[in-house]
Amino acid sequence: MEFNEVIGNRRTIRFYDPDRPVEPEKIQIMLEAANRASRSVQGDYCKAVVVLREEMSDQIREQLKTPTTTVQFDLAPVSIFWYGSSDYDQTGKERLKELVDLGALPPTHGWSHNYVDEVAYTQVVKPLRDDEKLNLWMVSLEAGLQLAQAMLAAVDQGLGVGLSAFNTAVAKDLLNIPDNLIPMWVMFVGYPAENPKAEGQRPRRPLSENYFRGTYGTPFAEDPAVTQRLRDEKMIQEPGVPNDPARKAEIRELAERFGLPL
Repeated sequence: MEFNEVIGNRRTIRFYDPDRPVEPEKIQIMLEAANRASRSVQGDYCKAVVVLREEMSDQIREQLKTPTTTVQFDLAPVSIFWYGSSDYDQTGKERLKELVDLGALPPTHGWSHNYVDEVAYTQVVKPLRDDEKLNLWMVSLEAGLQLAQAMLAAVDQGLGVGLSAFNTAVAKDLLNIPDNLIPMWVMFVGYPAENPKAEGQRPRRPLSENYFRGTYGTPFAEDPAVTQRLRDEKMIQEPGVPNDPARKAEIRELAERFGLPL
């Protein structure tokens, strides 16, 4: 699948085929995509625990649910529990120096081992790490980059995926999560039981409402030719139709198949 179409095809899937297992190699590819995401100071901001549906009892799945995950835990063959790590800078200096030696942080930009010791780490990384609010912001931002790449890797392989909240206290005990890890999201993974395009692409506001040129408030001007090219390449797809009879019929069929209330 082409990259632009992968982005366009991404949906939050809520109906998964519980009888169709996900191949282990596809999960590995998702994790590798996450592991290759951009990250500052080469830090390990993200941890994940992969759990198969069959490894959780009905009781455990019920306890893990929140009001927004009433069905997904029962249907998704795979749940990946993502956590942010606040220990990303334990070897920060050494990892930055590795990038200096590789030329990724070049001397033309002021980088050297001495610069890492006296400036980059001491004046930038450590203050972020020592400020609780800034540290949480940093971890959340960096972890989000990894989750996004894992999701796109799943879509590229024909899988459905979605993020949701979960009962973090139950998961902590169940998964033996260390105290220093910050709960992020559970990522449900499986083959869609629903038509992933049935309700259309999620609506988004025009670029001009959120992205600006030069100064805040000056809209970034969209080129209609570029917009059309992205439509042709399926990054931009048709939005859903409210109260679409076909979608309503599909939901009724899924409810009957899985014994779900309407």
